[in-house]
Amino acid sequence: QVPEALLEQIRGAILQHIVDSLRQEGAAYVGVLQTGLMLTKEGVKILNFKCQFGDPQCQVILPLLKNDFYEVIQATIDGKLCSCMPAWLENRTAVCVVMASPGYPGDSDKGLEITGLLQAEELGLQVFHGGTALKDGRVVTTGGRVLSITAVRQDLMEALGEANRGVATIHFQGATFRRDIGHRGLRLLRQPLYVSTAQMFPPAPHIWATSAGPAQRVPAAASRSEGGGFAAFFDLKASGYDDPILVSQTKGLGPKLQVAQVCKRHDTIGQDLVALCVNELLAQGAEPLFFLSHLSCGKLDAEVMETIKEGIAEACRSAGCAFLGEEVTEAAAPCAPGLCGLAGFAVGALERGQRLPGLQRAREGDALLGLGCPGIHGRGFGLVRSVLLTSSLRCSSPAPGTCGHTTLGDVLLTPGKMFSPALLPLLRSGHVKGFAPTAEGLLGGISRLLPEHVSAVLDALSWKIPEIFGWLYKEGNLSAEEMAQSLPCGIGAVLVVQKELAQHVLQDIQRQQEAWLIGRVVAPCHTGRALGMSLREAFRGLPRPGADVSPVCSLPAGGTTLPALIGGAREPGSCAQLVLVISNRPGVPELRSAARAGIPTRVIDHKLYGSRSEFDSTIDRVLEEFSVELICLAGFMRVLSSPFLRKWKGKILNASPSLFPLTKDRNAHQEPLESGFKVTGCTVHFVLEEPGAGAAIRREPLPAGPGDTEAALGERLQEAELRAFPLALQLVASGAAWLGAHGRTCWRRQSQSLSPEEEQGRGAASAEEPPEREGRWGGP
Repeated sequence: QVPEALLEQIRGAILQHIVDSLRQEGAAYVGVLQTGLMLTKEGVKILNFKCQFGDPQCQVILPLLKNDFYEVIQATIDGKLCSCMPAWLENRTAVCVVMASPGYPGDSDKGLEITGLLQAEELGLQVFHGGTALKDGRVVTTGGRVLSITAVRQDLMEALGEANRGVATIHFQGATFRRDIGHRGLRLLRQPLYVSTAQMFPPAPHIWATSAGPAQRVPAAASRSEGGGFAAFFDLKASGYDDPILVSQTKGLGPKLQVAQVCKRHDTIGQDLVALCVNELLAQGAEPLFFLSHLSCGKLDAEVMETIKEGIAEACRSAGCAFLGEEVTEAAAPCAPGLCGLAGFAVGALERGQRLPGLQRAREGDALLGLGCPGIHGRGFGLVRSVLLTSSLRCSSPAPGTCGHTTLGDVLLTPGKMFSPALLPLLRSGHVKGFAPTAEGLLGGISRLLPEHVSAVLDALSWKIPEIFGWLYKEGNLSAEEMAQSLPCGIGAVLVVQKELAQHVLQDIQRQQEAWLIGRVVAPCHTGRALGMSLREAFRGLPRPGADVSPVCSLPAGGTTLPALIGGAREPGSCAQLVLVISNRPGVPELRSAARAGIPTRVIDHKLYGSRSEFDSTIDRVLEEFSVELICLAGFMRVLSSPFLRKWKGKILNASPSLFPLTKDRNAHQEPLESGFKVTGCTVHFVLEEPGAGAAIRREPLPAGPGDTEAALGERLQEAELRAFPLALQLVASGAAWLGAHGRTCWRRQSQSLSPEEEQGRGAASAEEPPEREGRWGGP
């Protein structure tokens, strides 16, 4: 980014001058000297001299060193640096993005847990720790500059994308980081993108272009024409093309903009608009050059306009194209004050002969690759709006599967994925036969890639479908075909690749984002061009979240109960969602099982607390943090205090290896053998301060014969518990069973008993009504 002539001036006039002055003064300095410089109109100014390897300026340089850093420093100390001169990686670029605590550089919260560090390192990134500490086996923040994520790749664009991907992988509450790192370098590498015409015409007041910060006026980017509009000039030769072909695309947001207006959230729709246009350019193999937008409103709102504009500018920076302007029109009186229309226009370029072959090359046996995308855009939002009109949920309602942390509107407004420019080198490599975005529906996107003489088969179980699509499927009573025709279903774009190259291309894509092998090209079938295998199974297999799901916490203590609870909560139609696993011992297998299943975990070691009440209070605070409504002890061996049991009365479930959990015998496996009982079993019950036999939810009887050993009977009882506990959890989570006022289990009249024993005592208790709830269970 600094011209070679200026670098030579800095070396000679500043760095060499420093060394010569030290030598003349007889001052011995051994080490590394870092010089902070500022480029001004008057020349280079020196800010400071220092050497701190904790500075991001050092952390972006050190990964480019080929030598062993220790050996270089040792040679410097020994005065033998000439024998171990630093050598640097060639044709490599490093980018470093700093993640800081909220409020930096001022005071900020400390002790916030950091997650995703291992995943970032698995991406091949170097994560430098600054303001971090190790506490109770967890990495937490200590304020200030927390982490520096550094990526080294072949070019600036790729390194920038990888560094930002690492930032997205790592998480701690309130993390702040700059989103314009490297953008000035990108512009310098490909400047000049457009030429100045300010001397020809007066600048138009409504023309904007991108910069390192928010959108700001740049009269040099465009000018007012004689007809009253504005024009933008782009120098194709200066952008590096020899024999270019221009490609244009225009798109509108449609119903998604209406949802954004209802939610009063406009910060993501600009990104959606740019993604729609840029992805269509990418389908032709074209690189986006510049983008313009048009906003039409019933009544102009300056704050809304600015938010939309900043979103477009940010998306254009990510796409590597210039944002040349936004035309704003105040519509005539018949247009309602709150209504808006937003359209975008993008122009891209490619060298003649680089256009993707498209329909002509897809053949039977080719593989279909899908690129992950959680958002919904395009015409699919018409279907979403229809579902919302008949749903009991509103945009302000808690989103399905988020336990109230995110609204439905926020999930629906998740922006679509923009695949340029990271994917462009792959598309131009010759390994990809076709690329199509799925904004108009998954099957619609695939049909664009297939000629008439072939069809396609998809396996919908091969990729991860976001829960919002499962909610739309069930809430709107839609068919799998309707879903695939109108919605992307978690796939943002589809590629056609030769079967032999599929795994190679897939691995290249997966280094940057989620992607899957989702199907293949086959001979024509009578059902149409694209046949979705397992679509119904995939949608039905998604958990049904929202108002019908109770957030559940498990406190395991060994055994296999936790995997059974996880499996039961993921069954189709489940009314429970396992949102947290707490253990009082670190490193137990249950914590690893929960982590593999993507369930948050917490370790609360009872040995670190002075009293039982203090320990229980900590558990209570964590439960409230995760909005937990039901607790499964699953063999948890600590005795809970009376205040805790009273607060969570009717919301704690446990299992006992006996049909009568009141027994005081600690060895319930041995009891039936010694007493001669012919029937034993296990019971899942509510946990009460004063236990009672009427609090049973599910009993699982087992025959006990004279030939049974204690070990064999114990194994069978454990298997019975694995069957009983998930069923009992579903009964309580669905509202079919609850704890009545007198400490007895109550049942809805229409619910079916799951064991003969549960029929006893149901008559009087069933007349009670379940407790009033906020949502499903309400606050503790």
